Amino acid sequence: MAAKLARNSYLTQNIGDFPSEITVGGRRYVKATDLRYGTNPHQPAAFYAPADAHGAIMDMKTLKSGKNGLSQTNLEDISGALNIVKYFCGTPACAVMKHVNPSGAAVARPGETLRQVYIKARDCDARAAFGSVIAFNVTVDEETAVEIMSTFCECVVAPGYTPEALAVFNDQERFKLNKQIRILQCGDIARLPRYVGDDPEGNANTLKVLCDGSLVIAAPLLTNVRSVEDLPPASGENRNCGPRTSTVEPTKEQLDDLLAAWYINISVRSNGVVIVKNGQTLAVGTGEQDRVGAVEQAIEKFSQKYTGDATLEGAVMSSDGFFPFYDAVETAAKAGIRAIVAPSGSLKDADVVKRANELGVALRHAPERVFSHH
Repeated sequence: MAAKLARNSYLTQNIGDFPSEITVGGRRYVKATDLRYGTNPHQPAAFYAPADAHGAIMDMKTLKSGKNGLSQTNLEDISGALNIVKYFCGTPACAVMKHVNPSGAAVARPGETLRQVYIKARDCDARAAFGSVIAFNVTVDEETAVEIMSTFCECVVAPGYTPEALAVFNDQERFKLNKQIRILQCGDIARLPRYVGDDPEGNANTLKVLCDGSLVIAAPLLTNVRSVEDLPPASGENRNCGPRTSTVEPTKEQLDDLLAAWYINISVRSNGVVIVKNGQTLAVGTGEQDRVGAVEQAIEKFSQKYTGDATLEGAVMSSDGFFPFYDAVETAAKAGIRAIVAPSGSLKDADVVKRANELGVALRHAPERVFSHH
């Protein structure tokens, strides 16, 4: 108890130390609110918004507030989850975010309800989804709200909610597990930049503060991939193999899944791979220092943590960086993965293409690398 009181005293003592305004890169930011804490409870934090901009998070409204408000991690998870579902505007999508990584994501396939989409996203890793942030790109209905309230989660963020869904979220007697759930209505997701060349909402350059307080300012991570047409058959050439081109054709469904896997991978910490089938992530491999290790991790996570009824046979996989060797393709193919998208750039691209052809794996090349180093 003493430790708890000391921690709370520390937060109370320091919470007001953040200025009301700051200027970064010549732009003025206004403090919107103090936060519950930063990344950890002993780190005070505050949320700032550009004084001259609006945005999906800046314009967010709290429809149901938890006991202690939002933390920095909550906001980072909200941002990461919205950064996934923004790519599927026009089609219902859901991202379940935990510690700035998606534990699962899903996009609707014909005939699926929003509840089914949420279950697909959650069941990629239902264990990790405990205490997560859940984002949607469409209005949440009653059926989906009931399913959300059946397990513990921190926050739900969406463009809107039906009155029946809000009644479910506020029913503390029926859903005692989620008394402190935070229900948030985001601003316009469609205004978020997606593709290279889009005007970033609020000039959303990324800022990285280094250990001595110095800053790295970078352009936001966007993609050149606007459709499956931007994922051509992989090709490469070297002295060992000569010119090689992928000869295995993915199905239309696999192409759709490759596109979804690529968009989801943008918000995965590198080295990252995403395995998708029928619009559902079956596993997310993240944070590994070697490429084949990320593939092995994802396959192992599927065997240990996936709780749906799908198999890896016929699934697709995205990789946020190129394959330096063909071992990652061999590992994926052995597990049943039949189509892969990755950027080019390896000295052994031709060797990788050659091996993928031998294994019957369709290999597509993306036009860029999408490492995400949070």
